[in-house]
Amino acid sequence: MSLLMRARYPQGALGTTIEPRLIHNGVAFIFNRLHASAMSVYTELSRSDFETILASYELGALRGFEGIAAGIENSNFFVDTDSGRYVLTIFERMADDELPYFMRLMKHLSHHGLSCPDVMVQQGGELIFDVLGKKGCIISCLSGRTLDELNMSQLRSSGRALAQLHLAGKDFDERRSNPTGTEWLKETIDGMMGDVQEKYGEGSAQLLYDEMNFQQEQKFDLPAGVIHGDLFVDNILFEGDDVSGIIDFYYAHDSAYAMDIAISINAQAVLLGADDRTRMQAFMDGYESLRPLDDDEKSALPGLLRLGALRFWVSRLYDALYPRGGAMTQTKNPEEYRKKLVLHRAS
Repeated sequence: MSLLMRARYPQGALGTTIEPRLIHNGVAFIFNRLHASAMSVYTELSRSDFETILASYELGALRGFEGIAAGIENSNFFVDTDSGRYVLTIFERMADDELPYFMRLMKHLSHHGLSCPDVMVQQGGELIFDVLGKKGCIISCLSGRTLDELNMSQLRSSGRALAQLHLAGKDFDERRSNPTGTEWLKETIDGMMGDVQEKYGEGSAQLLYDEMNFQQEQKFDLPAGVIHGDLFVDNILFEGDDVSGIIDFYYAHDSAYAMDIAISINAQAVLLGADDRTRMQAFMDGYESLRPLDDDEKSALPGLLRLGALRFWVSRLYDALYPRGGAMTQTKNPEEYRKKLVLHRAS
């Protein structure tokens, strides 16, 4: 098992003005021990809590732990034990009955050729623990680091890795519906339309309305299965130009594979620059080297790129309009995905 990877920073001591950027399980974070109070998470655990959790595993004694200052859905911690370093996650918003799906999916993928976290098993065979009235899990670490922006070779490698994920998940026999499909989009847009118009203007409100109407008219019957659903650059690990791992499967669900491609292209390849088309093609070249798209998927992709942009614009608008408490909450700018939607509508 690989331990924590340090990357992209000059040598310096923690707590100095040279802050190390640590890459662990694909999550980049800045940690300064002099400002640890700013690193709080939604659920704070004591050393005793960690020791109680670890008592049900065979991972060795606790050596240390640190909060991870990244992520907007869950509380995450590094946990060091006699056997290595792990990530401990406390689930903050997911329904308890959804969690076994994600645990079994990660175990399936990690045992079917995909480099992704494996879920640690408790002595009694359970994958999920209870602490402070919440559910949690412990997963393995992967080597590599996240990147802020991918070059052409890295985009090809990422596309190939996504195809590997789709192929590895083909025989996963559990199903999960899309939690952010068109019904969710329509309901969310309708519920916040007045606030969008007030804060972002009539143009944004009209764009939401027009695009939602367009998407409701689309009918796709495409190859489908388990998709990642959130393959942004902070969910991919690299060693050089090669993908060394994919992480964060908590948006995984069943949908068209081409939808996953669209989400990933928007997140990784589209930088709203002059070479976006070349970058998109690099990603597709990598993907199709393992899993070529059929004609229906190719025809549907432009509309799915619009749908993917709409989905993340809507969720970012919602988070910006109705922020959630918690020191680790990271509200992302909705404007990026509005511009990506406009770009795809003009294509």
